[in-house]
Amino acid sequence: MIKKVFSILIVLLILFSFAVGCAQKDTGKNVNMSNQISLTDMAGRTVTIPNEVKKVFSAGPEGTILLYTMDPDKMIGWNYELREGEKRFISKKYHNLPNLGGVNMESINVEEVLRLAPDIVIMMTSIDDTSISKAEQMEKKLGKSVFMLDVDINKLDSAYRFLGKILNNEKKAEYLANYCRETMNYTKVNAAGIKDDKKVKVYYAEGPIGLQTEPSGAWHAELIDMVGGNNVAKVTLKGGKGKSEVSIEQLLTWNPDLIISWDDERGGFYSQIFKEQAWKDIKAVRNREVYEIPNKPFNWFDRPPSVNRILGLKWMGNLIYPEIFKYNMDEEIKKFYSDFYHYELSNDEVEELLKNSTRH
Repeated sequence: MIKKVFSILIVLLILFSFAVGCAQKDTGKNVNMSNQISLTDMAGRTVTIPNEVKKVFSAGPEGTILLYTMDPDKMIGWNYELREGEKRFISKKYHNLPNLGGVNMESINVEEVLRLAPDIVIMMTSIDDTSISKAEQMEKKLGKSVFMLDVDINKLDSAYRFLGKILNNEKKAEYLANYCRETMNYTKVNAAGIKDDKKVKVYYAEGPIGLQTEPSGAWHAELIDMVGGNNVAKVTLKGGKGKSEVSIEQLLTWNPDLIISWDDERGGFYSQIFKEQAWKDIKAVRNREVYEIPNKPFNWFDRPPSVNRILGLKWMGNLIYPEIFKYNMDEEIKKFYSDFYHYELSNDEVEELLKNSTRH
């Protein structure tokens, strides 16, 4: 009798070991008895997270936007109060998610985050020793694993694939990753053929009077560089929030062919440029080549630097070089909003988004 029971136990143990082995083979994850898995993040750190992630907090809007495009039902909150223009193109279901702070990864409402109990925290940022240190400090403060994603626009496809592993939705992640990679590759190939003497001179007007800007090489204005534009701003590259001050005399000397500007909702100068006498002799103003940067639901060109800028690459390339970047922008915008923002645009809405942002 004892031998029979022992034999049965041996068989059950073998079957259990086989089942666990199959689970590990099927998922490709290191499954253990505590339902935890270990993943390597984009900073090369080993992060332990639940096998099934249901709730996620992003420590900044860059990651929150990425999360929204992948699976908004797993978001526990935003990083700031949504503006009305943002709400227009975001499902009402998510309008009232709490503002948990985290713009520039600062002023996070720790108590509220802990109350909402996310399974994991993601931090999408530049990867360096400073940001890694911040991630480790956040882990101690929140008592949650922090998974780092690289904010570099050239690595958005990889960021999606990592996020797909976290959310256990690698199929959708691969689709969005491929869209980003194909857009980047198309941009690089087409921009490479633009000769220096044929490059359009562009000025990026920031701030309430349009006299703040970013030079070539600044991530805030890198879309100009990427599509082959000539950023006319000859100012010192600033770190952090950027926005170098310039004078109207400098702007007149640079004499750009084309100007892109913050919209009014963002506190920009677009609606005043054609009325301002000091700007009237600038080539772009004389030729009515001044365009508002689309800003709904998220800015297409600059802040926050997330996947919203992938659509911005198509817009920027088509705006400056329509004969090279031959997009049907109406269709491109509809597809992007559908695939990434879960929103089906009408023709009227597309027209509204591009009202002051494209050649007519």
